[in-house]
Amino acid sequence: MSIRTPEEYRDSLRQLNTEIWAFGEKISDVVDHPLFVPHVNAVAATYEFSLDPTTEDLMLAESHLTSKKISRFNHIHQSVEDLLKKVKMLRMINQKTACCIQRCAGMDSLNTGHIVTYDIDQKYGTNYHERFNKYIQKVQDENIVVIGAMTDVKGNRALKPSKQKDPDLYLHVVEEREDGIVVKGAKAHLTGVTGAHEVLVFPTAALKDDEKDYAVVFSMPVDTPGVTYIFGRQSNDTRKTEQGEIDKGNAQFATVGGECIAVFDNVFVPWESVYMHGETDFAGKFVEIFAASHRQNYGACKGGIADVLIGATYLTAKYNGVETASHIKDKLVEMIHLVETLYSGSIACSSEGHKTASGAYLTNILLANVTKQNTTRLVYEIGRIAQDIGGGILATQPAEEDFRHPEIGGLIDKYLVGVDGVPTEARLRVHRLIECLSSGTALVEAMHGAGSPQAQRVFMLRQGNLGYKEKLATKIAGIDSLKN
Repeated sequence: MSIRTPEEYRDSLRQLNTEIWAFGEKISDVVDHPLFVPHVNAVAATYEFSLDPTTEDLMLAESHLTSKKISRFNHIHQSVEDLLKKVKMLRMINQKTACCIQRCAGMDSLNTGHIVTYDIDQKYGTNYHERFNKYIQKVQDENIVVIGAMTDVKGNRALKPSKQKDPDLYLHVVEEREDGIVVKGAKAHLTGVTGAHEVLVFPTAALKDDEKDYAVVFSMPVDTPGVTYIFGRQSNDTRKTEQGEIDKGNAQFATVGGECIAVFDNVFVPWESVYMHGETDFAGKFVEIFAASHRQNYGACKGGIADVLIGATYLTAKYNGVETASHIKDKLVEMIHLVETLYSGSIACSSEGHKTASGAYLTNILLANVTKQNTTRLVYEIGRIAQDIGGGILATQPAEEDFRHPEIGGLIDKYLVGVDGVPTEARLRVHRLIECLSSGTALVEAMHGAGSPQAQRVFMLRQGNLGYKEKLATKIAGIDSLKN
């Protein structure tokens, strides 16, 4: 049955047997556990927006397989317009939630799989693309949530997968059976396990001919036996389990995606769910296309969150009575400039997208990497300005429990007041929101989500076409006409 509403989505998660370790406890009531509720809420919002007439044009698309209306998160891009609607959708959602909505990696994995399985079939005569299209149709028809699993834990970064002392530091095939394969290893930084139905697994790096066991792509239900999920700690994460709302900053939604380490201990995968097996020459292509597709998003999703941060920063300036000061206005202008610069990158790489041999459209790889490189820098500067305007109170504000306390709450209410007519609580709330959006895990994710800054620089050098630019310079300088 296709999931339509947020409540149907939550009910579908309750039917799974997903278990996640967190703080030394194995948690099985994932949907309703206070640590995970904000993460589930974020994904549930994508179903809610799909039913909203004002946002459904961005949220829904027409399936190239069935011509049915489907979630854009499960869509294979069929045009430049699709690429543009993707980033517009992400900015809109993040403006409304101010959080990672956890479905981007799955969306990008589906599109990557569609493109690369076609190419593998063309070279080797395999039937991966047919298998993958069946999987895509299932995902679309059931309207389920897929997440991506790319990053291996890597061990000694100076060594290739096959040279590691422990071969399990990169996920690999340990057994081939008549009915499928068995895999072992671990994947890191899985965004959205708390709210997922399926996981799509693929390599993290280009591979050599002697590393066929590591060249594997497959899908599986998130609650597949043999997989252990361990939740990652985040800044101020225990605030989610506290009473009250103020200290949570963004009480309804989680700022980042609730990343997990996933350990695969001899996990069986049937052949119908395997989409690459041993084709090492295509491992790097999976990485390149997924990376570009995922980096395309960042100017939009971080731009939407930054829009909320700008609003909060403007609010705190008003609450302090300084919103008309020239230096405050100048700093707000700089925040706007930086956000729109981020977003311009997402729009540009989408506009320069092209059709691949599979029929799916792919973003401009060079510009997508430029977009993500900007994110690793500009998000920090946007946060710095927000903290500058917000003031030291962002780091020293008393807890909500103290504000609610009958003995000392009145003191906080009296002495942390701002301009007349604004409740002290409003000021406390906006401080916590600024803290939430401008520091801690949110910044690390902006830096390393979709790959480290150096990874983008590698792709930019590769895509920068230095040889062509050298020829341009030699001709204009008159060097090409000189003789030795």
